[in-house]
Amino acid sequence: MDKVERIIKAPAKINLTLDVLHKRQDGYHEVEMIMTTVDLADRIHLTLKDDNKIFIEVDKGFVPSNDQNLAYQAAKLLKDRFKVQTGVHIFIEKNIPVSAGLAGGSTDAAATLRGLNDLWNLNLSLDALAELGAEIGSDVPFCVYGGTAIARGRGEKLEHLSSPPSCWVVLVKPPLGVSTKDIYEKLTLSEMKHPDTGKVVQAIFNRDFHTICNGLANVMEEVTFHLYPQVRHLKERIWSFGADGVLMSGSGPTVYALVQNQSRAERIYNGLKGFVDQVHVVRILGSRHKV
Repeated sequence: MDKVERIIKAPAKINLTLDVLHKRQDGYHEVEMIMTTVDLADRIHLTLKDDNKIFIEVDKGFVPSNDQNLAYQAAKLLKDRFKVQTGVHIFIEKNIPVSAGLAGGSTDAAATLRGLNDLWNLNLSLDALAELGAEIGSDVPFCVYGGTAIARGRGEKLEHLSSPPSCWVVLVKPPLGVSTKDIYEKLTLSEMKHPDTGKVVQAIFNRDFHTICNGLANVMEEVTFHLYPQVRHLKERIWSFGADGVLMSGSGPTVYALVQNQSRAERIYNGLKGFVDQVHVVRILGSRHKV
């Protein structure tokens, strides 16, 4: 069998802004947020099988290895929609923290779509894969493309942006999981202070790192901070080490720092490593995936 195996990188995302505009009639919330990919990635190993079945394996025990896994759902969607008669073994090498606000499950699904598009010779465009990804989860379309974008609607309507200026990103995941659904349910839309998304978009266009850092904002922070005070304390601690900008990603609990200076990024890492187990120093990726 030709082209029997592929290894696809599945990078994490962070939010530079996250705004919730209103509750929609379909029960979802209308969002507007800027997301960008960072160089912390899962690796998705895809191996074609003759038995016409989808088999999934994960190297971390707390990630589902059944039809609850979004990568499994991505493979099944492609297989059913295009009547593929070949099976696949999916092995997920997890590096992105789980339940962390970093789109770990969504990026695994997106990488599976891209990889199987190639292995199964489906010849679908990224646009077509993103449309399919929207059936799996709101963050999957962004993860199909990667790069930097404004996401609207449920997160599936994307406006692509140029990449932010190159910088270091220190990702810090405290030892707890946060339910996005719980955070959404506790949002008080009338009381929230909305990010200036346009200002951050302009700063990205101008490659103005200082203004990007000043514009970092996430309306979910206050709810997550109220439920999990340790996340607020973590953010304050990161500021105290001299980060240029600090924000919680998604519904949390991961908090990240943007830092231009490598030695300062290393100082933040060293200052947090004894306090939190999961600390990563990575770069903003910025560039979009290719088919």
